[in-house]
Amino acid sequence: MSKKKHFDLDQPLRHPDHRRPTTRREFIAQGFRAGFATVLGGSVFSLFANPRQAQAALSDDLQDMRNVCGLNGNGESKIPFICFDLAGGANIAGSNVLVGKQGGQLDFLSTAGYVKQGLPGDMAPSVSNTLINTDLGLAFHSDSAMLRGILDKIAAGTAAATNGAVIPARSENDTGNNPHNPMYGINKAGANGELLALIGSSSSESGGNSQAPASMIDPQVRPTKVDRPSDATGLVDVGDLVGLLSQEDTVAVMESMYRISDSKLKRVNTQVTADATIKEMVRCGYLKSADMADRFGNPNILNPEADPDIVGPAGIFTSAEFNNDREFRKTASVMKLVIDGYAGAGTITMGGYDYHTGDRATGEIRDLRAGRCIGACLEYAARKSKPLMIYIFSDGSVSSNGMIDDSPDGRGKGVWTGDNQQTAASFFLVYNPTGRPQLLGGSADEQAIHQQLGYMRASGDVETASSPAANNVNLLVETVVLNYMALHGEQGNFASLFPSHGLGNATLMDAMTAFEPIV
Repeated sequence: MSKKKHFDLDQPLRHPDHRRPTTRREFIAQGFRAGFATVLGGSVFSLFANPRQAQAALSDDLQDMRNVCGLNGNGESKIPFICFDLAGGANIAGSNVLVGKQGGQLDFLSTAGYVKQGLPGDMAPSVSNTLINTDLGLAFHSDSAMLRGILDKIAAGTAAATNGAVIPARSENDTGNNPHNPMYGINKAGANGELLALIGSSSSESGGNSQAPASMIDPQVRPTKVDRPSDATGLVDVGDLVGLLSQEDTVAVMESMYRISDSKLKRVNTQVTADATIKEMVRCGYLKSADMADRFGNPNILNPEADPDIVGPAGIFTSAEFNNDREFRKTASVMKLVIDGYAGAGTITMGGYDYHTGDRATGEIRDLRAGRCIGACLEYAARKSKPLMIYIFSDGSVSSNGMIDDSPDGRGKGVWTGDNQQTAASFFLVYNPTGRPQLLGGSADEQAIHQQLGYMRASGDVETASSPAANNVNLLVETVVLNYMALHGEQGNFASLFPSHGLGNATLMDAMTAFEPIV
C-alpha cells in the first residue's frame, strides 16, 4: 500500500514512542543536529605532513635536529582506517548486507526472517540469484541502497579490488552508551599520521556518536573538531610572514632565527636540566616554524575542494554535490586527511538513522547517501593507490512488520516500524590497490565462514552464541581491531597489546579473522 510522504534527507525525525531528545547523541540520531567531523591528536601541527609528497627541505645543517624536534613522523606505517557511525539504529542486515545462518551469507534465513529485515517474500535473496550482488566481494542485496550509493561513486576497478566481511552483533538501540568506536584500539595497533593520530566526528571522548571501550581510551589522542574544508586548512597556521614574504624567504627567515638562538643559547653555561629543556624548546620552536612554512605555506595542500580527484569535472563529487550536501563536504575533509597520511584513522558520524518513521523511503534515501560517502572513500583510496579499511556500524537496528511502502523511494520494501537490536550487524570493507583481499580458508565453504563472523537464526535475529562479538559490543570492537592487525600480518601481537581481551586463544581468534594480510 502507499504510505505518507517520506521525510526529507536532512529533516529531523520525531517519534511518538521516543522521549524528546535532550542529549547530543539523541539530537544526532534523530537528525536534529549534524554529525560533525573531527580530528584527533596531541598537537594541531601534527596533522599535516604528507609522508608521500611533502618531505621538508630544510637546510642541510639543520637536518640533524629534525629527530630531536620530532619532525620525522611515522605516517603511512599502517593501512588508513575510516569508520562510519550511523547514529540512531540503521538497518544493515538483510536489506543491505546479507547475513545468513551458520553456513555464511548465503545460508538463507526463513522468509519470515527476511520480512523482519525489511524484505518481502518476493525480494528475499533465497528466491533468485539476481537478488544477490557480489561486486564488492561481500554479498549485498542487489537492491541495497547502501550498495547503490557505493557503486555510484566507484569505478569498476575499485570494486574489483575490494572485499568485506559482516559481523552479526547486537547493540542497544538509540544510545551513545554502546562502546562501538574502535579508534583508540586502531591507534594502539599502530595507525598514526605523520603528525596526527586520529580523526573523529565530534568533541566527544570517542570522537563519534558512540563511546569507545573504556579500556582502550588514550587521553593523548582526543578529538579536535573539523567538519568542513575551511576547518582542515585552518588547522595549520604558518603566521603572517608567508603573506609578507615568499614561502622560500619565510623558511630562510625562520632558519636564521633558529641559528641565532642556537648560537646564543650555547654561550649559556648551565647544568640545570630545566634550562636545557627550555633551550631545546626555543630551538625547536623556530625549527618547527621553518618546517611548517616550508610544507604548508600553501594551505590548499589540505583542502579537499582544491583536490581535482575529489571535486570537479573529473572528481568523485561534482561541484554541485559538494556545495549542496554537508555530509559530502565532511566526508571529503576526513577522507583526504586520513588517506593522504595526515592522520592515521578517522570516524565520520552521520545523523538521522533512527528512521522507523512509518515508511521505508526515509531510510532508503539516507542509506543511499551513506553509501555514496562510503564509496567516495574507497574511490579516493583507489585514485591515491592506497589501501583502506572502512568499518560501518550503528547503535541498534530496526525491523519491519511486513507492511509495504510502494512509493518510488520505498521501492516495494518493508516499512521500518520499530527499533530492534536483535537484527543488528556491522560490516567492514577493505580496498587493496594490488588486488582483491583474499579470505582465509582453503575451500569456498571455509571462506564463507570467514566472510561472516558469526551468524543469525532463521528468524532473522542474531544468534548471541555465534561469536564473542555477537552479544558484547566491547568484543565487537576487539574483533574489528584484530582484523585490522591481521591485514598487516600482526594478529599474533593482539594478545600482548590487549592483554585483557575476550576473544579467546589463537585458534578462536583465527575463527574471527576474515582476510589474509595485504601488506
